[in-house]
Amino acid sequence: MPSTGTPPDWAEVDIAVPRRSVRLPGISMAGFRRRVPGAADIAMVAHPSVSLLVDLTEGAGLVYETHDRRERGTVVIGLFPGELRVAGSGPAIECLQIRLSPPVAAKVLGASTGFSGTVVSLEDVWGRDAERVEGRLRAAVTWDERFTIAWGILGRRLDSRPPVDPEVAYAWRRMHTSRGRIRVDGLADEVGWSRKRLWSRFGAQLGTTPKRAARLVRFDHAAHLLAAGRAPADVAADSGYVDQSHLHREVKAITGAAPAAVAAAPWLAIDDVAWPDRLPGTCARPER
Repeated sequence: MPSTGTPPDWAEVDIAVPRRSVRLPGISMAGFRRRVPGAADIAMVAHPSVSLLVDLTEGAGLVYETHDRRERGTVVIGLFPGELRVAGSGPAIECLQIRLSPPVAAKVLGASTGFSGTVVSLEDVWGRDAERVEGRLRAAVTWDERFTIAWGILGRRLDSRPPVDPEVAYAWRRMHTSRGRIRVDGLADEVGWSRKRLWSRFGAQLGTTPKRAARLVRFDHAAHLLAAGRAPADVAADSGYVDQSHLHREVKAITGAAPAAVAAAPWLAIDDVAWPDRLPGTCARPER
């Protein structure tokens, strides 16, 4: 996923994060504002979350491109989006990015199966509510105000919609806390379901299979190790790949790029600033 445009200089980007006291489980967000006028073109790296990008840029706004789709404005980015670029220009490029764990995304976005491998307009998901949400966020003066508005909207949706099965939510947490290094066949035993039932319910509610979900979580861990400067052979061993060739194939399959290109991806360079809590701390057993 090598960048062919002008990647942002992160020294020229203001990054805002909400206070810990107002966060909700399974949801994290960050605000980005590039102060320097001009164009930017950057490759986004797949992440084990469903992302909601609220475009707050004045003028033409942001454009998102995959191999077969082009969207503009505020979008929902699903799991496994493939090669994805985001571009924009203007006096100041500004957006709010919200990461939703798949169980939370199934509630907040009101769709259980449609977000794996897709980039869709938020209007296609929320209808007129999308325009109202974007308008309220644009009218806010500070990032704290925007975060408060976003938390309120997401919290109301969480309260008003049924959750995914606790067994499905538990399976996802186990994958995440283990960094994808878990025998997915054993998850069915842990939750007291048959393998067939877990695969069916997981796919129906989260839009992907347990195996693919664990694969994406493992890739995310490896990608951040690569970005931190670790040697590919060491990353492969630490992340549970058979060898360096296995890591190379997985990175290429998920991003379209070699590990060296992913290691240099600007998108990963700001994760520790914008997303200080990438992994949940606990994993409770589901009630049955």
